[in-house]
Amino acid sequence: MYQLSTEAIEEFIGLRRDIHRHPELAYEEHRTSALVADKLRQWGYSVTTGLGGTGVVGQLVRGTGKVRIGLRADMDALPIEENNGLAWSSCKPGLMHACGHDGHTAMLLAAAQMLALQTSWSGTLNLIFQPAEEGGGGALRMMQDGLFEQFPCDSIYAMHNMPGFPQGQLVFRNGPTMASSDYMSITLQGQGGHGAMPHRANDPLVAAASLIMALQTVVSRNVDPLQPAVVTVGSIQAGKANNVIPDTAQLEISVRALDPQVRVHMRQRLHELVQLQAQSYGVKAHIDWRDGYAVLVNDAQCTAQALQVARKHFAPEQIVDNGPMLTGSEDFAFMLERVPGCYLFIGNGTGQEPGACMVHNPAYDFNDHNIAIGAQYWVALVNDLLS
Repeated sequence: MYQLSTEAIEEFIGLRRDIHRHPELAYEEHRTSALVADKLRQWGYSVTTGLGGTGVVGQLVRGTGKVRIGLRADMDALPIEENNGLAWSSCKPGLMHACGHDGHTAMLLAAAQMLALQTSWSGTLNLIFQPAEEGGGGALRMMQDGLFEQFPCDSIYAMHNMPGFPQGQLVFRNGPTMASSDYMSITLQGQGGHGAMPHRANDPLVAAASLIMALQTVVSRNVDPLQPAVVTVGSIQAGKANNVIPDTAQLEISVRALDPQVRVHMRQRLHELVQLQAQSYGVKAHIDWRDGYAVLVNDAQCTAQALQVARKHFAPEQIVDNGPMLTGSEDFAFMLERVPGCYLFIGNGTGQEPGACMVHNPAYDFNDHNIAIGAQYWVALVNDLLS
């Protein structure tokens, strides 16, 4: 097992907490990316900045090996007010690292330092520090800026912490692993009127109420029951008074699927259903559909190799070889559409540890014990794949 020294562990815990104190939103990760670039240069990496705006790539080439691999971490925070009372809580009101990207960055930096000191591997290592994972599509922006043209990879890997699994447990899954995420805004245009005379109006609120229920049938009646899918109406805005029928009603909808074909089918069926429901209530429907993140699909061979590394270097009880699919989304999916690879999880705790609540929660905190484990896994993966 590749071990970090006690001093190194403390150093990277301190670095993680420093990043946590200074969260930065998508494409604003200037301080974080500068810190990452500075550390990588100190350790001898060739560093490229500015990819995707604030992305950083550190490259190290050793020996005569021809294999090229990429390891990716995300850097951005969320617009959430932190509420956990920690000494290293965010110093920026309304912003916090509520998803653990500070920990992902620290894990990869810890691995970077270890790998820079080793001469046992041979090949090309590309360390990718990505901006704007939280809805900003930073992976796409980095690729549009030529990420894989400048830094070709034969395979690519990423790791995300996951509350609900025991701290330090490594969770793998082959095939579809995280859902696509698309967004649908619907405006129902009716004709307003007096609440006492509804027959003189075309009520978009009644149409909206019926539509909300009808939308649920897309999953329950149009999608294979063995295929996970989600349709969530998260917002409805209409009217301001109890005796006024409004002209319009607006709905905001999230659509998720774990199969690319189901994703396409749901889009078609949702459009049809919205238009037909609107017609049946005498109102018009205007739809704004926004494609989000793709289905994240892990490559079979890369996942098998990543799992083999874990079995070789970690105890059996620390490994889950067929974890569940998740309906959350992740823009690493776009990288996996270009390069085969594997996205795995590291358990952040089962709820008993401080801050082990679900991500995107004001009380969340990354589990610092994972920095050593995550770094050790990355170092083992590089040494095994580039041996």
